[in-house]
Amino acid sequence: VQLQASGGGSVQTGGSLRISCAASGLTSSTYTLGWFRQAPGKEREFVASILWSRGSTNYADSVKGRFTISRDSAKNTMWLQMNNLIVEDTAVYYCAADPLGTVRSFKGYFWGQGTQVTVSS
Repeated sequence: VQLQASGGGSVQTGGSLRISCAASGLTSSTYTLGWFRQAPGKEREFVASILWSRGSTNYADSVKGRFTISRDSAKNTMWLQMNNLIVEDTAVYYCAADPLGTVRSFKGYFWGQGTQVTVSS
């Protein structure tokens, strides 16, 4: 499995960004994909996950109502639409894949490179 994240950037508080993850090598319909993020000096944390086959989703409480994860399985692409961004969302965002996990037990077994998201006040 190979994952390629893109689309990060800098916005002001309240702004929006959409980041993408291009996936290849997803040979099974059981994959769950998702996003983690890591802010400076902090541990990596879960953001959102999506079941590749059915599209069911799960979100961290900190982003519920502001972020939306989606995918197009035909294009092997996943997105994270981030609205109403706050300074605390500043982090490197990583896309990840889990061959057998559910959206709630999602762990990163395969990782893409990160993309930087910076939110300024």
